This record gives sequence, structure tokens and C-alpha cells, in this order.
Amino acid sequence: MVERVMLMGHSAAPVPCRLVAAAYRDEQEAADKVTRLGPGVDACLFASPVPFELARRAGVLTMPATHVQLGGAALVAAIARAALDERIDPRRVSLDVLGRPDIDEAYTDLNLSSGEVHSRDEPGPVGTITAFHERLFRQGATTGALTCVHGVADRLTAAGVPVVPIRPTSAAVRTALHTAALLGARHRLEESQLTVVLVEVPTLREPVRRAAPRYWRDELRLSLHRLLVQEANRINASVWPIDDHSYLVVATKGSIAAATDGFRVLPFAARIREELGLAVEVGVGMGRTTHEAETHARGALARTQGGKQPQGFAVDREGRALVPPPRMPPQPGGPVKPKGVEVLARLAAKLEGGDTVVDAEGAGRMLGVTPRTARRLLRTLVDEGLAWPLPPNRTPQPGRPRQLYRLIVEKLNR
Repeated sequence: MVERVMLMGHSAAPVPCRLVAAAYRDEQEAADKVTRLGPGVDACLFASPVPFELARRAGVLTMPATHVQLGGAALVAAIARAALDERIDPRRVSLDVLGRPDIDEAYTDLNLSSGEVHSRDEPGPVGTITAFHERLFRQGATTGALTCVHGVADRLTAAGVPVVPIRPTSAAVRTALHTAALLGARHRLEESQLTVVLVEVPTLREPVRRAAPRYWRDELRLSLHRLLVQEANRINASVWPIDDHSYLVVATKGSIAAATDGFRVLPFAARIREELGLAVEVGVGMGRTTHEAETHARGALARTQGGKQPQGFAVDREGRALVPPPRMPPQPGGPVKPKGVEVLARLAAKLEGGDTVVDAEGAGRMLGVTPRTARRLLRTLVDEGLAWPLPPNRTPQPGRPRQLYRLIVEKLNR
């Protein structure tokens, strides 16, 4: 069947495409074949409903998929072949895979009764389907079987049960190829859809209330821009700084989807937090033009900043959310003192000589915690606007650069 599809493929496809054969001995192997093909295919065409359903249930269909239809003309042709077999009465047979509506429709078209036709539309192992047909035949309830599964036909023949395989017609194969090619073309167009990512840094957006060295902000912007460029190069995207605290990344839907686990994880946020200690706000938008995509990205970003984001951080070109975010657990009632203020107060009480710059090791000693815990607490201070992350020191020693933070102790007096 796969060879037949390959031979018909190029002439039947409505758009230029390349067919990749993935033959198997048993339908149960279909899911593994799809996994091996990976994201290198735009659409999957299965030889029958059985491998399609098995792959769907296995959860491996991350691309559009369809199958060659075995109902309609293919079923009518099988019934006709059964009528030519003197051992089989087509009005008293058993069928598998096909749904009851398809069976009744085909018999109605032939002006035949389907009242004594037994059906099993649930896909399953070859042995289970074979047993279904053989049991009915041995009980005298049927005169033979019509099957969509090649392995079942072989076993029934060996058991002496009259059987007629249901084979797709050439027209059904051409229709399936046509549908698969159009699905693949649409999928590719969707993957190449223009996508804009807006990245804003609250720490850089907030005004400086006390005199602070200007170079800290400048170095932080340069470090962030350099990191975004590195990340963008990995997904063939472009980066432009918009102002002192925000950046615009232009990419495709496919590249952003791959970098965000299907729009479930904020793009770039994890690495920015890991290397620079910064929390970022992100909005992703799609559109037919750059302006439209940027407008949708700003709308998504505004919901994030407003703290009222029932939709996801990414919206499609119609302005609809792609993936809703996970529901957050309810917060306990009553006034709660911010944790960051408590940490800042404890650190400020142990600072010496007016020096407000600390690192994870020094903060850990002052707080009596491990450097790893101290690093997490310092990032909490950054998120709450109680500390400035300074650019990492570039030293000739190997290993991770030392990350410094300037504590904004002035906020304790407000």
C-alpha cells in the first residue's frame, strides 16, 4: 500500500512536495514510525484508519495527519467481490475498523439489508480482531469476513474463514494524497507566520530615585542585548532595542513554538534570569504584517503587566490566546509583609562601611544560608525592585562569572 501511494504521489499532489515512505509490518508500529520521522515532515498520510488511530492515541501526531478512506467506494467494491465468492453471502458478514454509519450507507446504496452484518469499529491487536471474525463464523452467525487489516486477512485465510480484504480505490488514494498535501502546505504556511516577541525589563523601566552610577544600567542593557542576540541567532530571529527597557524580536511561529514548548514557556526568560538575575515581561503576537503582530504582542504584554491574564502570553493573528496559562493557587488572605523587604532588612543590618554591593557567597554568610539559597533570595530582591543586578565580572579565571548585586537599602526608609 505504501508503495502504491509513493507511485501515485507526485501526479496526485496539488502542490510540489516530497514523499517519505515509512513502511511497517504491523499497524502497531505506526506510532514509532511517526516518532522517528520527527518534525521533518509537514503532514502524515496513513494507509488506513487503523495506524492513524493508533498513532493518535499514542499522542505522537504533532503535525496534521489524515488517512486513506476505506469506506464509501472501497467498501462497496469489497461487498461486490464478496458477492462473487460463492461461499459468502454479503448480507451475513462481519466487518472491522469501519463505523456503523459507513457500513449502513454502503449497503443502502446497494439496496441490501445490513441487519445481519456484524461490525467492530474499535482498533486493536491483529489477534483480537481475528478472533472477533472467527468466533462469529464458527457460531454460524456469518458466512465470511470483510477486513481492513492485512494481517487479519492472512490469519483468517489460514484458519479457513472466507475473507475479502477491503482495499482503497485509486480515487480514494488520490483524494487522500490531495488532502495530505494541502494540510502540509497549510501547516508550513502557519509555521512561517510572522511572529513578534516584546521583552520588557521592569528593573530598567523603573526610575532611579537616588544617585546611582549610570554605567550599571548601560552595562546591564549591553549584557541583555548580547544575550538576546545569542538566543535569536539560535532560532533565526532578529533583535532590535526599542527603548531603554524593552526589546523587539521578530521570528516565525515555528521557531518561537520550538523555543517555548508550544507557547507554554516564556521565551528567553529562563536564561535571562539565570545569567543576569533579571525578571522579564513578555508578550508574543502574530499577524499578517509586522505592525499587526506587534500590536497583538503589546496587547498580550499589557495583560501580563496588569496582572489580569486569563489568556496566554501569546496570541494568534486573530488576537486569540494560543495556550492558557496554568491556574495559580489562591493566595491566603490578610496583609502579608513582602518577603523581599525582610531579607533586605536582615542584610542591611549586617552591611559594613556603607558598602551595599554583595554576591551570593557574602549574602549567604550574612543570612546563614547556602550560596544557592542566597542566590535565589537575591533574585527575589531584584524581582521586587529592592536590588540591582550588576553585570557579571569578567575575570580570567575559568568557571562561572561572579554575579554582584547592589542592595537598594533606601527603600527601607519609605
